[in-house]
Amino acid sequence: MTPPQDRVALVTGAARGIGAGIAAKLAAQGHPVVLADVIEEVEATAAALRAQGHEARAIRLDVAEEAAVAALPIALGEWWARLGIVVNNAGISPKGPDGRARRVRDMPAEEWRRVLAVNLTGAFLVSQACLPPLRARRWGRIIMLTSQAARAKSQIAGAHYAAAKTGLMGFARSLAVECGPDGITVNSIAPGRIDTPMARGTTEAANAAFLTQIPLGRLGTPEDVAEVAAFLASDAAGYLTGATIDVGGGSFMP
Repeated sequence: MTPPQDRVALVTGAARGIGAGIAAKLAAQGHPVVLADVIEEVEATAAALRAQGHEARAIRLDVAEEAAVAALPIALGEWWARLGIVVNNAGISPKGPDGRARRVRDMPAEEWRRVLAVNLTGAFLVSQACLPPLRARRWGRIIMLTSQAARAKSQIAGAHYAAAKTGLMGFARSLAVECGPDGITVNSIAPGRIDTPMARGTTEAANAAFLTQIPLGRLGTPEDVAEVAAFLASDAAGYLTGATIDVGGGSFMP
């Protein structure tokens, strides 16, 4: 079995929230972790992991910028050849001044395009860029962070967010078929309501209403999602691909 220190993990949108939780979990398991995010906070998040004795570095990355993603081999340097795990977590969910997602009739086309560019095209660009080192070692784990908004109706997420996250699930299945012969698995995690800065960006009333729909009676935590991501990144999940795992406390049951 390959030791975790020989399987570098790249986590996008890792400055805070679910991405930071996944990066921390993988680092705790011994993986060198690259935290990628467009916001400056990612530097402090990586520094905190290093202070705990983990191998972690931060890179500033807008996943929707094709040239920036294409430069990942340079950004990762000597870690590039050891890349084994890719977590496509970067995402945005814009809200209006009232803390709610805009309705389609009020949604600027530019906002629609930006959400799809980050939440869907960004995952395509990052996955595509990272395939060469994964294929070269004939082992890899690609994990997509989709959403319960892609699985059922949502009173909180905007149409652009739901559309992008639904598309991400379809992309993951197609990529799983393509990459299976190379020993690469591709799976999705669909979180429900998780206590993150993104979730706190909506109204308290909306979060309270959502809470009543969760059989386990609480919001999820980034650590709840990270545990599932760590499993999907492991050898134990080697025969699982093209799947979507719901992490929502029972708020969605297919």
